[in-house]
Amino acid sequence: MVLVHMNSHTYYIQAPLTIKSPPSNNKFKIPEASYLITPIKDSEHFMVSAFIDHRLDGVIRVISIINRNSLQPLYCVHCSAEQVCKTVHTEVQIHSDHFSFPYGASDVICKGKHMQNATHVLITDKKDSVDLKMEYLPIKNKAVQETFKFNFTVCISNLFGNYNNVLQFAQTMEMYTLLGVQHVVIYKTGCGPDLKKLLKHYETEGILEIVPWPIDQFLNPASGWNIKHHKGDIQYYGQLVTLNECIYRHMYQSKYVLLNDIDEIIMPYKHASLPSLMEDLQSAHPNIGVFLIENHIFPKTQFEESGKFKRAEWNNIPGVNIMEHIYREPSRKNIYNPTKMIVNPRKVQQTSVHSSLKNFGGSFHVPFNVCRIVHVRVPLQRRLTKEQLFVDKRVWDFEQELIQNVDQTLKRSGFLKAYS
Repeated sequence: MVLVHMNSHTYYIQAPLTIKSPPSNNKFKIPEASYLITPIKDSEHFMVSAFIDHRLDGVIRVISIINRNSLQPLYCVHCSAEQVCKTVHTEVQIHSDHFSFPYGASDVICKGKHMQNATHVLITDKKDSVDLKMEYLPIKNKAVQETFKFNFTVCISNLFGNYNNVLQFAQTMEMYTLLGVQHVVIYKTGCGPDLKKLLKHYETEGILEIVPWPIDQFLNPASGWNIKHHKGDIQYYGQLVTLNECIYRHMYQSKYVLLNDIDEIIMPYKHASLPSLMEDLQSAHPNIGVFLIENHIFPKTQFEESGKFKRAEWNNIPGVNIMEHIYREPSRKNIYNPTKMIVNPRKVQQTSVHSSLKNFGGSFHVPFNVCRIVHVRVPLQRRLTKEQLFVDKRVWDFEQELIQNVDQTLKRSGFLKAYS
């Protein structure tokens, strides 16, 4: 039986269980997918990556992109290292947040016995055949880990177009390093030439992981979330797919994962660093796995008047200097400040942009005065004068180390000449 969830409805489709065992051949290697996005043959759907979900009895979860208007029975072919393959039924879970776009982030759940022996998986519309010429997904998260390579990982969901904001990106990366982040992941469709050069530097340094995300080769992605204003097949270059993929990718690699945009810094205000912030928050809320952090906008159109950080060295660097923008928009009465998240990935099942959709243990809204997002961008409340904004100099608390580290990075990546 195949279960297809669409919004609040569940569709049941007859799906007989079949098992196939191709001839064993030790020299044969199961072909693996070339890209992170792999079309599901004879369908309008795509598979992205596969993980064992130990929290749900060891099922195989395949992060997928499903066309909500073209549902059909799907089957799961999972193969062991001995090339013994089995076809089992699936449960297709289309995430409830898809912003009305035709394609949505989805999970295809493969259920059956002895899933832990599987090394590769393929989603197919064929219930009675195993094709070892197709590209399979390697199955990750095979073993539960209790020690992690990283304490804090930042997931930047999408980088596309000609985005070339070098200075703000360097400042953000160095700020996160000072706050205790060891790992940053970017799902990259495209960017400007200068930023590409800086990304290469950070990748070489080892703090940045760039995941190619060629969504525009398979779909017509929208450049926003509102389908009335941004036409396309899927919301914001598949942002919801990459956020979920990043959580599962780091399930056993990182103690915490930060989910935010490339121009946002999740900034503690009562703690010197993210580790001390999370130690206190987790101690006070031991069962919580999702911490919601309010977004606050610092308009890039309003400049600090003394020019203290208008440095000649940065004049020719493309992008925004966040240290010049210390004026924060006030919260508006009866209007909810959107949030981003710090999550324990092992307690998240599905996520959206501003909150999780399914989790184990609930979520906690972190008070504004404890931690908030410093988001330097175009103003939201455009009519406000400088006098109506709040002065917020939190970034300045790190000025000495931040400037030194940004300069060092800009020199090493070729944007500034080395001092003699």
